[in-house]
Amino acid sequence: MSWIESIQKAINFMEDHLLENITIEQIAQEVNSSVFHFQRTFAILTDMSIADYLRRRRLTLAAQELMDTDQKIIDLAYKYGYETPEAFTKAFRKQHYVTPSEARKKQGPLQSYNRLVIQVSLKGAEPMKYKIVEKDKFQVVGVKRTYNCQDGENTREIPLFWQEINESAFDHHLYQLNNGNINGVLGVCVPNTSQGQQGFIDYWIATNHEGDVGEDLLTMEVPASKWVVFEVHGPMPDAMQNTWKQIYSEWFPSNPYEPAGTAELEVYPEEDAYSPDSYSEIWIPIK
Repeated sequence: MSWIESIQKAINFMEDHLLENITIEQIAQEVNSSVFHFQRTFAILTDMSIADYLRRRRLTLAAQELMDTDQKIIDLAYKYGYETPEAFTKAFRKQHYVTPSEARKKQGPLQSYNRLVIQVSLKGAEPMKYKIVEKDKFQVVGVKRTYNCQDGENTREIPLFWQEINESAFDHHLYQLNNGNINGVLGVCVPNTSQGQQGFIDYWIATNHEGDVGEDLLTMEVPASKWVVFEVHGPMPDAMQNTWKQIYSEWFPSNPYEPAGTAELEVYPEEDAYSPDSYSEIWIPIK
């Protein structure tokens, strides 16, 4: 099964089980993928979490039933996974901007989220500059936080983490500590399996440093790997987000590699990452 076929198979599985309490572990297992890799790929390609997709699709179908049938609202609430009519009404209003009762009376338009079909662009109109490197294990030092990826917490909270680091000038401290072979401050995304379930990541803001550090910093060893390193040109955050999407929608489907599922790096060699001429990199371990 090809990489893109796996993603589409997972979407089909979600659609076939929309009315069940399926988990991200079950979805990833269906396509023999790690939770870390699947949720990350899905979010990059669709700009939403798996939980967001399931919720939007369920509320889309619930709205259609409200319009086409005379089923009681309380029955639809339970059918689409809500424990109370109040919780259903709150979620329904957030998506459709009207209550279920108003939707039944056709008072206002509804927001429909259609079933996803993954389409991959292989045009190659915009060239991607990259290199393949093999690197021995190395140490990073910095600070980390743990996020739940199943509900999109990582997408919401990581930018706030960076904002906090930048406002405190802690990133400047990391640039001063940088004495390793990877130049700059790093955003490091690593699967976390210590929570008793899958679907969590550790996100580090760190730097490559060899030697001891103070007690206020944590350390992690990144294992030896083969890496694909992509150039990113332009100001943050748009340039970085656009390159991630291009990697997963164009580069991986066009090349014989797969992500290894270990630590992934965003590398910021320059302190002014918001400059129009800013240069940064994405490092992905491959197999």
